[in-house]
Amino acid sequence: MKPLLLVTGLILLFAIEILRVYFIMPFPGSQQSDTISIAYWLGRNITWLRIIALLLVIFPAISIYRNGRTWAKVVVALFLVTYGVIFFFVNFRFEADKMFHQPEQKKFSSGSTNKINGDKLIIGVAINGEAKAYPIQLIGYHHQVRDSIGNTPVMITYCTVCRSGRAFSPAINGKIETFRLVGMDHFNAMFEDETTKSWWQQATGVSIAGPLKGTALKELPSVQTSLNSWLTQYPKSLVMQPDNAFAKEYEQMAKYDRGNGKSSLTKRDSASWKPKSWIIGISHEKVSKAYDWNELVNKRMISDSIPGLPVVLTLENDTASFHVFDRTIKGKVLNFQKSGVDQLTDSDGSTWNLSGESIDGVNKGEKLRRVQAYQEFWHSWQTFHKGTLR
Repeated sequence: MKPLLLVTGLILLFAIEILRVYFIMPFPGSQQSDTISIAYWLGRNITWLRIIALLLVIFPAISIYRNGRTWAKVVVALFLVTYGVIFFFVNFRFEADKMFHQPEQKKFSSGSTNKINGDKLIIGVAINGEAKAYPIQLIGYHHQVRDSIGNTPVMITYCTVCRSGRAFSPAINGKIETFRLVGMDHFNAMFEDETTKSWWQQATGVSIAGPLKGTALKELPSVQTSLNSWLTQYPKSLVMQPDNAFAKEYEQMAKYDRGNGKSSLTKRDSASWKPKSWIIGISHEKVSKAYDWNELVNKRMISDSIPGLPVVLTLENDTASFHVFDRTIKGKVLNFQKSGVDQLTDSDGSTWNLSGESIDGVNKGEKLRRVQAYQEFWHSWQTFHKGTLR
């Protein structure tokens, strides 16, 4: 009976420690199934599960050390040491917030003091007349940065495995919340709020486990573009600067912008419609649609419609900065065609730049309404936008 209790306790100890981390980190096979509810239950109940498992182990172990043979004592000791090693690694090395840290110092610069190259990709947000740019090379490591723009609290997030950038309000039920990176769900970064311990999906801003399951964070308008393009639109924008404490981590992200990540999880597939292919994703009402990045690069402009929303997608000459606009002006839907290197011509004969501003013709001075859109890996977009068109 005692050996059975010992074996049961050891199996339970090993299982709860390993599975708690396995289900929410990118281990082989861990991200294909819907296991978040199991992972969340393990996380919330880990303490008393450990106590039960240790009680099952302790009493048989004491008996073996008092009366057992030498080989049995050695085997028990090896198992306990192995558990200690596993406990250390899964709790102090493999947990997401132990691997990816928040900036120790948040520095912002503008003009001549900015150290970020103009061709680097950024997530840009403008609120109440203030604009800030967050280089993907930096926030891709941190996964989330808490800040304030135009006296408005913001949470800028990025998941490198999904290539998804999002900006959210960190307010939950009127309270500004603090979040920590807890792991991932279907390869997407997942955060835990400090108050309720609910888990939140980065790609959607929706809570998928815990007391607030089903609640969604308010998303804030954001764009992904090159820093040069952003500064053309917002010359006074502040730009997030590197934190010297993470110089090594930033260096590992140096080639990520162009799809040359070191890991197979973050490296781009240059073909179309493969799991790691780039797409532009748009959602309107309850309809989502994905556009092939390679097609946009080849054509530089795509004119299309989502039910209830006529759109035009444009790509700047840097082949990195894209824009998506509503093609409607004063109730009239315009048709566009490419005109020259960096201009469009509408069905009224007016000329537009790639930033959605009419610079000549009867529509001169008009601006197209920007549509929220994302550059993302195809596997991510189709996972979190079931039934997406393409």
